[in-house]
Amino acid sequence: MQVCTGQVVAFQPFKMSEELFPEPEWLSEEVKTGTTIIAVTFDGGVVLGSDSRVSAGESVVNRVMNKLSPLHDKIYCALSGSAADAQTIAEIVNYQLDVHSIEVEDDPLVCSAATLVKNISYKYKEELSAHLIVAGWDRKKGGQVYATLSGLLTRQPFAIGGSGSFYIHGFVDAEYRKNMTKRECQEFVVNALTLAMGRDGSSGGVAYVVTIDKDGAEEKCVLGNELPKFFDQ
Repeated sequence: MQVCTGQVVAFQPFKMSEELFPEPEWLSEEVKTGTTIIAVTFDGGVVLGSDSRVSAGESVVNRVMNKLSPLHDKIYCALSGSAADAQTIAEIVNYQLDVHSIEVEDDPLVCSAATLVKNISYKYKEELSAHLIVAGWDRKKGGQVYATLSGLLTRQPFAIGGSGSFYIHGFVDAEYRKNMTKRECQEFVVNALTLAMGRDGSSGGVAYVVTIDKDGAEEKCVLGNELPKFFDQ
């Protein structure tokens, strides 16, 4: 017969060794919108577009993020770089433009929004990793597109950015024409995004498109099965 001594034995929990079960690399990677963003002007407004994939290292952490963020009623920005940094800049500028529009009792200018983004990007260029394209419509200059990379502010007829933009420089240079209609600009943006998403591993998902004119902003989501087909697909 077994005799119990009444001795209490402390339970030792099993500890997983970091060598046997290493932490996944993507947990320590910065979440980035390795992305494709584009904006183009037409007579009377602008069209912005972006893909929807967000990655951390080689892992996709979000498949359907909308990277077109409103700064005001008729001004939007396209986000690329660190997701947290880009979203923070957009939220700060959105708040500042709301205050500014109340003070002047009118809608803000697109150049004012782009200047605010530029100032923040330059002031914190060592701390932040983000590139925003600012585009919109105002009563003075109509449709406008501004690039704000590292504090540089330039107005352009169209602008592209993100990791996927390297694959479509030739396409946009060949296909862009002055005085394109709104419909042609929308097709131009969707085609450029489709080609970039087909080549760039950090771009993918759906295509978000925003069209802005004097009447306001119109948002559209183009699903993957609705994107145009090209030869390599």
